[in-house]
Amino acid sequence: MKRIGVFCGSSEGSSPLYSEMAIQLGKVLFQHEMELVYGGADLGLMKRVAEAVLGLGGHVIGVIPKFLIEKEIAHWGLTELIMVRDMHERKLKIAELSDGFIALPGGFGTLDESFEMLTWNQLRLHQKPFGILNIDGFFDHLIAFIDRMVNDRLLRSEHRDMILVSDNPNELLVKMKQVNMPSQEKWI
Repeated sequence: MKRIGVFCGSSEGSSPLYSEMAIQLGKVLFQHEMELVYGGADLGLMKRVAEAVLGLGGHVIGVIPKFLIEKEIAHWGLTELIMVRDMHERKLKIAELSDGFIALPGGFGTLDESFEMLTWNQLRLHQKPFGILNIDGFFDHLIAFIDRMVNDRLLRSEHRDMILVSDNPNELLVKMKQVNMPSQEKWI
């Protein structure tokens, strides 16, 4: 894996731990000689992870829709900033550029991006590892909900197992490097 796509909040959230861990993830990506691909914003947790990689001399690619550039939230100090038409094209471009994905705390956009990447894995449109950096138990309820899907036979356990979870950025990247992606078809 050379590039990791990161999905996270455009705000910093209520806990200082979110920002601290976003920064830590950026440092760990650099230590693992990985490039960051993200939504290209100059605010929130998105900015924190990007600035951490850049601060160490790492490579950061931002992908941002034109309408967000017009709102003046683009990070102009990135290694590369790619402008796309809309949010759909943004997800596609991040997916094309990335060898795996990590979700940090965020809102609807983070969930949308994360579940689209997981769905594409499930449908075998790509075979890229997906990790959740579960900072301070932020994703605990979501993980329990996904486990309920498995228990209710709405999701295969092999597809649940595509979601790698850790509260430690280094451990999460190691898991992602070692994972064997499922070969099971989506349909139950």
